[in-house]
Amino acid sequence: MINLRKLVQSFSYAWRGVKLVFKEEQNFRLQIAIALICLVLMIVFSLRSWEIIALILVITLVLVLELMNSIIERLVDILKPRVHFYVESIKDMMAAAVLISSLAAIIIGFKIFFPYFLLIFNS
Repeated sequence: MINLRKLVQSFSYAWRGVKLVFKEEQNFRLQIAIALICLVLMIVFSLRSWEIIALILVITLVLVLELMNSIIERLVDILKPRVHFYVESIKDMMAAAVLISSLAAIIIGFKIFFPYFLLIFNS
């Protein structure tokens, strides 16, 4: 049986986490802003279903990796009193994961939106 009270509480915790990352992480705010621009462009250009799905997937990937990056940074910061030489490399590797996913999202977004912008400028 589903406990509605526990379900609502778990969504409340999740939303609190999103608000915390939004408040404290500049990159997350920037990624949200870019995601909103993409969502508006999806509506303006009336994209095909597969294009919408591809964009939503890459947007989600970037945001989830940014959340994971923030989580891992906080976890390894706990080690600061006994700084291990891996702490910096762990942070760098997680940042690299976000960077790679962001670059892939930019490439995919460019590939999808470019023909639509081309139609506007050629009209």
